[in-house]
Amino acid sequence: MQLHLISFVLIILHCMDYTGCQQHSSSRHWQHKQISGVSSGCQQGGCLTCSDYNGCLSCKPRFFMHLERIGMKQIGVCVTSCPPGFYGTRFPERSPCTKCRSECDSCFAKNFCTRCRAGFYLHLGKCQETCPEGLVRNEAQRECAPKCPADCESCVNSETCTRCRQGLYLLSGRCHHVCPDDFEPSDKLMECTPQVHCEVGEWSEWSPCSRSGRTCRFKRGQETRTRQVLRYPSPFGNPCPEISEIKECLVKRRKCPGGRRNERKEQRIRNRKDKETQNGRRGEEEGKGAREGHSLHAFTSATEMMQETLLRLLFLGLNRRRKKKKAGETSTNVWRQRDKGDILVELLI
Repeated sequence: MQLHLISFVLIILHCMDYTGCQQHSSSRHWQHKQISGVSSGCQQGGCLTCSDYNGCLSCKPRFFMHLERIGMKQIGVCVTSCPPGFYGTRFPERSPCTKCRSECDSCFAKNFCTRCRAGFYLHLGKCQETCPEGLVRNEAQRECAPKCPADCESCVNSETCTRCRQGLYLLSGRCHHVCPDDFEPSDKLMECTPQVHCEVGEWSEWSPCSRSGRTCRFKRGQETRTRQVLRYPSPFGNPCPEISEIKECLVKRRKCPGGRRNERKEQRIRNRKDKETQNGRRGEEEGKGAREGHSLHAFTSATEMMQETLLRLLFLGLNRRRKKKKAGETSTNVWRQRDKGDILVELLI
């Protein structure tokens, strides 16, 4: 009896312990789920499932899984194409982005580079430090290029140039010193460009016969016609021909509208203008003559006054000289006592 009781107690205790363990296990699982933050309602468009801590855990179809390193951890990102330096590989369950080889700057697959890092040159999908025989290193493209012909500065292969040396012109992958027929050199492009010849349209109808802008009161006049330039020539193309022509014409003399009345009016206007022009010229000539006569009269008066003054001074000087000679003065005394009148007399003599 006692054994039955002990067995019953042990069974009860065991059941209680199992229930507690089960509850504890369930709570730990829920706590872990809450901590990891795994969810199917991701904010990023390409994610299928994600975590708040690790980012995308799986991607939707046609997306690649790329791991971005942020400090010590990596975050999953779903992208439509892998970034430079990585290539994508598609699998049914997952399509990861894999890093290219160390010498590749970008690649298409593990063993197929599309661009090399500095110091390496691309040849047949591989990045090499030296190029095979017959090829030269192209520093700009970082690839092994064929050796160009002597006239080429750059080329696609040994027969096709893309740029010529100075003084040469490119045409259809070849360099020319002189451009072939129907081509002309372009110093701006350094290429042989097609020549463009002038093109003109059809002649217009002949204009009515006219003379000095009038179409009446004459017998001989002129007719004109023109044509348009459709295409102007290039520097070495054929120049344009004449685009206008004039020819003599004969018409029956006829009166202008308005008759003699307009002619008399025009004649009066012309006569008035001629008369005004003649009066203007005559006034200018008279004014010029008056100015010249006044100047001449003034000059003559000034000359006469000067002559009269000189004669008076000369007369006074001569009288003084006669008086001094009569007084018997010596030449030394004359020199000392002579005044302005004596000096002027001596100068005039």
